[in-house]
Amino acid sequence: MALTSAPPGAPALAPTAVSAPSAPPEGADPVDFAIVVDQSDSLSDEDLAREVEAASLLAQGEISERSRATVIGFGSSEKPGQSPVREVCPLTVADAAGRQRLSDCVQQLGRRDQARVGPGTDFPAAVRQAVTRLTERDEPATPKVVFLLTDGRLDVEDSPEYGTDRESRKANGVKRLADELARARRENVQIWPLGFGTGIDRAALTAMAEGGYRGGCADRPSATPRMRVVADSTGIDKAFQETFAAARCAGITPGDSKRPPADLYVTIPPIATDGSITVSKHDPKVTVTYYDPRGRKVPTSGTFDGSGFELSGRDGPVEALRVSNPLPGRWRARVEAPEGHRSREVAVRAIWQGRLRSSVVLDPASPRPGERAVVEVRMQTRRGVYITDPALLTGIKVTGQLAGDGFDPVGFALADDGRAPDRTASDVRFTGTVTVPAGATGALRLTTRMEAPGVTSDLRPLNARTGERTPAVVAGLTVDRTTVHPGDTVRGTLSVTNNDSAPRTLRLTLADQAPGTELRVDPATVTVPPGSRRETPFTLTVGAGTALGEIGGKITAVDAGDPDRPLTEAFLVVRVEERPGWPERWWPALAAGGAAVLLLGAFAALRLRAVRARLDLTGVELELLRDGHTLDRLTVRHGQSARGRFPFTVEQGLGTAPTLQRGRPGAHGAHELIATRGGELRLRPHGGPELPVRGGAATGLDDALDVAVHDRRSAGRAHGGRTDASRTDRGRTDGGRLRGDRETDPYGTDPYATGDDRTDRYGTGTRGAGDHRAGEWHRPGGGAPRGSWRDRLRRGRTAPPPRRPADGDPGGWSRDDRDHRDGRGRQGRRDGGTDGPGGPRGPGGEGGTDGGHGDRRAGAGSWDPNF
Repeated sequence: MALTSAPPGAPALAPTAVSAPSAPPEGADPVDFAIVVDQSDSLSDEDLAREVEAASLLAQGEISERSRATVIGFGSSEKPGQSPVREVCPLTVADAAGRQRLSDCVQQLGRRDQARVGPGTDFPAAVRQAVTRLTERDEPATPKVVFLLTDGRLDVEDSPEYGTDRESRKANGVKRLADELARARRENVQIWPLGFGTGIDRAALTAMAEGGYRGGCADRPSATPRMRVVADSTGIDKAFQETFAAARCAGITPGDSKRPPADLYVTIPPIATDGSITVSKHDPKVTVTYYDPRGRKVPTSGTFDGSGFELSGRDGPVEALRVSNPLPGRWRARVEAPEGHRSREVAVRAIWQGRLRSSVVLDPASPRPGERAVVEVRMQTRRGVYITDPALLTGIKVTGQLAGDGFDPVGFALADDGRAPDRTASDVRFTGTVTVPAGATGALRLTTRMEAPGVTSDLRPLNARTGERTPAVVAGLTVDRTTVHPGDTVRGTLSVTNNDSAPRTLRLTLADQAPGTELRVDPATVTVPPGSRRETPFTLTVGAGTALGEIGGKITAVDAGDPDRPLTEAFLVVRVEERPGWPERWWPALAAGGAAVLLLGAFAALRLRAVRARLDLTGVELELLRDGHTLDRLTVRHGQSARGRFPFTVEQGLGTAPTLQRGRPGAHGAHELIATRGGELRLRPHGGPELPVRGGAATGLDDALDVAVHDRRSAGRAHGGRTDASRTDRGRTDGGRLRGDRETDPYGTDPYATGDDRTDRYGTGTRGAGDHRAGEWHRPGGGAPRGSWRDRLRRGRTAPPPRRPADGDPGGWSRDDRDHRDGRGRQGRRDGGTDGPGGPRGPGGEGGTDGGHGDRRAGAGSWDPNF
């Protein structure tokens, strides 16, 4: 029972309604066992030493301080003064002092006394001695086990007591062994033989295992006596300890094996309630220090953090630390040894058992004769920890028995398979049904048994009584299954139907909670008027000091007038977790806020992207017109329309048609194409107002020139909003120089020799690979612009407009004007041009150098001022 007192002003808590029988003794169930060791002449001294260590492992590793052990050596009796058996340790209680006596006396097995024990192998005498010692006291509830260790076969041919000749002795020996095994069966003594070496008679060992008592500590094949054989004596310590664990329904965990000095680790599972850490030192000079899973050094005697400790065998080849209520996890044994004593490996193992407590709910709590009731069982360790991991109970078998007045006991099985009435599979809540016999007249006693490797149950009964044919009070309980924090509450409902003619008061009680639980029920009592039904909500308040983990236990409703009879019960499935900090408490709001910020940011980014897209003039084409005829075209390229503005100018050289050129912001005479945030295109002629642009419609500039705007941005963006410069480098000669493309420039008016006039039907040739970026001209392929150094110098700055020659001015144009004109126009002359004064026409239609006044192109001729 685990109830806490209510705080001042709160209703007092009542004791549990379930009558508690006398509590079973704490600790693992005891067992009486005999260690019977072969000492015949066939054993070497090394084999004898290993037998001693194996026997010590069993004696020291026993986990119950109420168990009793005896150690017997055996050989044969072949001459006067010899005995076939030698009892080196009488039956001794395996408490702290007794285990130390066993550690000392077992060492006598390592010394043969041929004057007292003969060299043969007298199995009948060994079994008889062991059975006699184990049955001296009449304690039928305590299991009795013989562990027999031998390297050979029955050998009594030289023992006179078995007959007058070798053949008769051999036959009589077999018959007498059968008689002794039959006696062991009658006395409920199990025989577990272990053989080693090549001279083993397997049939004889099997007969010994099957001839003794076949009932084990549990109804499982692993708990049924059987023989075992290992190759040689090097493996007998491990095999003997595993056999011992199987016989007493214990678990065994192998650990590390290293030479000292070293840290050896071994694991004790959470299900263990009792255990021993055994260390096979071989050499008494080896010392061991023990540390629990939290890294704390533990004492060798006394208690520490809820666990009890007892060390024995410190001065022998094997020592063991017995631990009650061990802390589950990885234990460490630090082994040290002086120089000269470090040659052999030291091995650590843990032998353990989980003696589980059962928490049982019977529904209905007071079943009527002939009524089927549902039984639900949960399990907890002695520390009060509820088992929730099904992996810890692999292979478990849970059964129940209902006994009571007026009927013979009824057995039934419980399962955790999710099939009705079990609600959830593998939740370690076992459920079954049992029908109360029709002859039941009163008291009921329900017990449950759990059997699994390393697991036993305490067989604590649940007492109840049969219900009346028409019960005066019918009650039901429901409690939320939830996770809470210290200080929180759990809600539940008590449903009561009062069929009596008087008011009935019900009391709610709590039981079987985990240690450290602070739990208060409010209200603790409910009164129901006669002939009425009432549903009363209640709360369970979890105290601030409640230990974290599952509370477990159950809540019971009892009639205050008959507190020994529970009306209804329900398990508490409540887990207590640490109250989270503010980040955990507010993470939903923080997450929602973060998501909102992200959405707003994404929306803003999309809006900004849309605005930038509308302000981007990449792909918009300007068409220069005169009298409806196209003179030139210019396409806005990527990065040329900062903030939605593209300045451009109309340039006209001597003897050439007007062309469109990208201008610099604020340049003299520059016009401006503008994109608004709403996506509208507008045009601001130099010195004029902004004018809306309609697609393809002409807008007047000056000098009878018009410009039309064609919005082709969607087509341009299909290629990323850039003009593919690699496609504008057409008409390149093998020498890497540029030439005109007659397919696209029939008039030879490409003034910059870019060779890309696919969109320049009239040969104005203002676009192409010569991309004006950052105030510089670039040719496709990375080559430098053609022309003189003065031409290249002047391309980087704005040239003054050409001036007309003055009357009488020889040469017509000034040199600056000619240079300006030549710098813009004398590259890329077409085949239709004439030779300039500077030199003949070169390959591909190029002609003239510095003196090239004659800018002659097919279709251009000399300059006409009236053009």
